[in-house]
Amino acid sequence: MRVAVVGASGNVGTAVLRRLAADATVTSLVAVVRRTPRRPPPAPYDAATWVACDVGAADDAATLATLADAFAGADAVVHLAWAIQPSHDRERLRATNVLGTRRVLAAARRAGVAHVVAMSSVGAYSPSPGDEPRDESWPTDGVRSSDYSVDKAAVERLLDEAEAEGDRAVARLRPALVFQRAAGAEQSRYFLGPAVPTRLLDGDVPVLPWPRGLRLQAVHADDLADAVREAVVRQARGAFNLAAAGVVRGPDVAALVSRGRLREVPPAAARVALRAAWHARVAPVGPGWLDMGMSAPLLDTGRAERELDWRPARTAVEAVHDAVRGVAAGAGTASPPLRARRT
Repeated sequence: MRVAVVGASGNVGTAVLRRLAADATVTSLVAVVRRTPRRPPPAPYDAATWVACDVGAADDAATLATLADAFAGADAVVHLAWAIQPSHDRERLRATNVLGTRRVLAAARRAGVAHVVAMSSVGAYSPSPGDEPRDESWPTDGVRSSDYSVDKAAVERLLDEAEAEGDRAVARLRPALVFQRAAGAEQSRYFLGPAVPTRLLDGDVPVLPWPRGLRLQAVHADDLADAVREAVVRQARGAFNLAAAGVVRGPDVAALVSRGRLREVPPAAARVALRAAWHARVAPVGPGWLDMGMSAPLLDTGRAERELDWRPARTAVEAVHDAVRGVAAGAGTASPPLRARRT
């Protein structure tokens, strides 16, 4: 089986390469990224043939041609490419996330690829702040104040259009927050910024401020990669929620980073502080991320368990623990997005 992976060098992409490289069913891997790893690339990057392509580049015709050439002969395309930074450049984010997805789908059609697996997100869903689990039928209209969510919802519409064409199988995976130790340096850059002394996260934070009512789901990148593998090999269609067991709340995170010392703060106050820090270029992400976190539904993962036989090996808290330790250590890999922090 020949598989092309777009966005193969990031958090999820690295885990997907690890999983597919170890799978005898997959006989050939093509990795499409904006910046290729150094040569010769170490494992797991050595398992793929690398193609440089910025899916959000200005030249539409050239980008489509490069993607279609990379997809030639593929049995499946796995689309993972996504931009979170630079968070102040809205048009650049939209170009990568929405226009880039449109191009990947168009190139897959041009190359005659029969199956596309696209990475969506819990962030695509409309608000559901309670604790009632929602299945894949919950509306995917996003959270209007979150650029990330707006783009994920736009991608859902593109996937609707691709499904309606009826000439190929389209699967969309909607995971919770995705964590692994190897992405520690990247997640620190994307979400914490240089003002946060990350080494304190190894249990030395004096007190953890936590927006009251915030609860999160998570999944380890390796468990998500297992779901990608199953979706590819089974030629799955439709949407799949993906989250590990358990719900992460303030005391769970405080136990990891501050020895249990926790101070709940009103969400409105947290939002004002985050907005000010983002506008001052101190915080790398804006208040839309908090809005999305406060309103995201809890995911019912029954369909993935039934149809993909998916059983995550790690709980949500264990996935967060792995990420926190990675952030504290500045952990990374040889790929440009996951490059480790210099010490």
